[in-house]
Amino acid sequence: MKVLYTTLIVIIIDQVSKFFVKGGTIPFLNIKANGMDYGQSINVIGDFFKITFVENPGLAFGIDVSNSSKLILSIFSLLASIGIFYYLYKSRNQKFIVRFALALILGGAIGNLIDRTFYGVIYGYAPLFYGRVVDFFNVDFFDFTIFGRTYDRWPIFNIADASVSIGVILLIIFHKSVEEKTEGEKELLATDEFSRNENLELETTNPIVKNVEDNNREEN
Repeated sequence: MKVLYTTLIVIIIDQVSKFFVKGGTIPFLNIKANGMDYGQSINVIGDFFKITFVENPGLAFGIDVSNSSKLILSIFSLLASIGIFYYLYKSRNQKFIVRFALALILGGAIGNLIDRTFYGVIYGYAPLFYGRVVDFFNVDFFDFTIFGRTYDRWPIFNIADASVSIGVILLIIFHKSVEEKTEGEKELLATDEFSRNENLELETTNPIVKNVEDNNREEN
């Protein structure tokens, strides 16, 4: 499935961006990134858009969870990624936009799964499956409250989060229209089949048609 290239691209861009924000070394490629200090911000578009390095220890919007819940969350993310891949495979004959949306969601899910699964081990602060997700996009937004917390800016996110969000939006917009079109095509085919059966029945029961057919057989 060529659409999986989209998933691969999302994963690569997501992990590369996190590497340069958090910092680290890749010895076999002789690459080193100093990264940013935790909480450091770099203004990109004034105060509206910043690059701010934080780490998400739990759920979305920075909601923390217990250690046992972190393991459950990581395993759930793994199972969800497998489920999305399976659904993408089952949808391989769907319209491209639907498969593209699923590929975006899968790429984002795997991108954050890598953080949760391996970052604790790679950076030496937690065992497998207990890592924290690196976030850095910091965008101004109107004040809002969710899960009992009030925000004066949008919760800091990353490329994987953005990929999942875009994929979900595309899926909501286009999946329904594709289903409606498919149902419409099925109804049209059913109508055509019904019309053909009706015509066939009319031809075999109409006495005029039967007489013409009998005369043709007698002449032959």
